[in-house]
Amino acid sequence: MNMLEGKTAIVTGASSGIGHATARLFASEGASVVVTGRREEALNELVEDITSAGGTAVAVAGDIRDETLARTLVETAVGRFGGLDIAFNNAGGVGEMGPVAGLSLDGWRQAIDTNLTSAFLGAKHQAQVMSDRGGGSIIFTSTFVGTTAGMPGMAAYAASKAGLAGLAQVLAAEYGSHNVRVNTLIPGGTDTPANVANSPDATPELVDFVKGLHALKRLARPEEIARAALFLASDASSFVTGAALVADGGQAITRT
Repeated sequence: MNMLEGKTAIVTGASSGIGHATARLFASEGASVVVTGRREEALNELVEDITSAGGTAVAVAGDIRDETLARTLVETAVGRFGGLDIAFNNAGGVGEMGPVAGLSLDGWRQAIDTNLTSAFLGAKHQAQVMSDRGGGSIIFTSTFVGTTAGMPGMAAYAASKAGLAGLAQVLAAEYGSHNVRVNTLIPGGTDTPANVANSPDATPELVDFVKGLHALKRLARPEEIARAALFLASDASSFVTGAALVADGGQAITRT
């Protein structure tokens, strides 16, 4: 039997990368999926791929920093599929980079809004609907940056992503008695368009450095991180809440 049979899931940041891979995996495991991101064309292509493979999905394009979108995603899940069981709040961005002394206030705020406030807005509308349904699973995508490694020039990104663990713990405590589990996923470097190793000006030395941060000496495939998200979304993790699941290829323990 599929791990998510009969479930409904929201996946943010589904236009590419981890979100894209996770939406496809959730659908293949039986979930009806509401996908969102800023690029409507990419979302429509994803929905077409999922439906062509026999799955069920609907796209709602928008800006995750907008509370109206957070509300609309939940309303779409309830209206189209009868409820909400899983929310993978995955969307985010690196934002402005540079030393703290030169970081603009606008750049700081943009990172906080994109990575942390958006997760708060999502969970604010997701948790109660899950509670009313009898339970569910909320997942935030964090990062090793600011969790197990301080990377120069990434203060806003690190702070905004590290804050997700605290948010998840409080939500887990608040909604645990309602059978709503809330966890954080901490990926290592992943082979996505947003990874610095895939930037147009990335040198071979930079690529080797990023890979070398990990014990496995490579980047993760998005599908590998999606499988970690599937564990947290499914009943396989039924006694896991308030936790941070590390899927980092050994980055946290690597000193070579």
